[in-house]
Amino acid sequence: MLLLQAGRAVPTTPWELVLTSSRETKFVLAILVVFSLVSWYLIFLKWWQFRRMRRQADRFMAEIERAPRLDDAYHAAMRLPSSPYNRLLREGINFFSELKPGGLKENGPAVATQAALTTTQLEALRMVLAKEVAAERDAAARFIPWLATFGSVSPLLGLLGTVLGVMDAFIGIAVGGSGNIGAVAPGVAEALVTTVGGLAVAVPSVMAYNLFVNRLGLFAGELEGFAQEIIATLAREGRL
Repeated sequence: MLLLQAGRAVPTTPWELVLTSSRETKFVLAILVVFSLVSWYLIFLKWWQFRRMRRQADRFMAEIERAPRLDDAYHAAMRLPSSPYNRLLREGINFFSELKPGGLKENGPAVATQAALTTTQLEALRMVLAKEVAAERDAAARFIPWLATFGSVSPLLGLLGTVLGVMDAFIGIAVGGSGNIGAVAPGVAEALVTTVGGLAVAVPSVMAYNLFVNRLGLFAGELEGFAQEIIATLAREGRL
């Protein structure tokens, strides 16, 4: 509830500080509210996306492990819903088929070695797989940098609101001619509200950013490992 002091209302709770704050403070708080809503939306969005990719990876790997040969794994993977893993496999197999038409239909190394890939063609295959890995990594990283932006900008924005609030408080003291603690405290408390708001936005944003960057690194590592496994399987089956 508001207390009366020297003929004016004095806020006693954080919510009352917000309601009775200056226009500058309310403007900064409004921006921080928007930042908070967007950051939490991105946090839940990326959490759902990484969770979905984890399920897709588990299902994809289960299908691949049951296939005796690479062409069987390819056909099994193509029946699954689209995911980074079967897109990577499709890109690699399609490019290999262009380099060596009918190579996946051969069942023995003796036939395959008659038209083995050259070193340049093998390097081109590696580059195509690396390009697809990079594309999938960039797609998974979408919007993650925004969390870092909110995490770094919000405290600064809160500090700006605090400075503006302190300036406004001292201007009020100068105009009113009163410098006691009762006159200074409400203005300073109001100014600190934006600092609290900035930290409230920054802390979850930075934590989520670090978590998602770690998951992104694991995801990219799995794709790179799978790309190498594709090449190794082609070599093991005598297709390179």
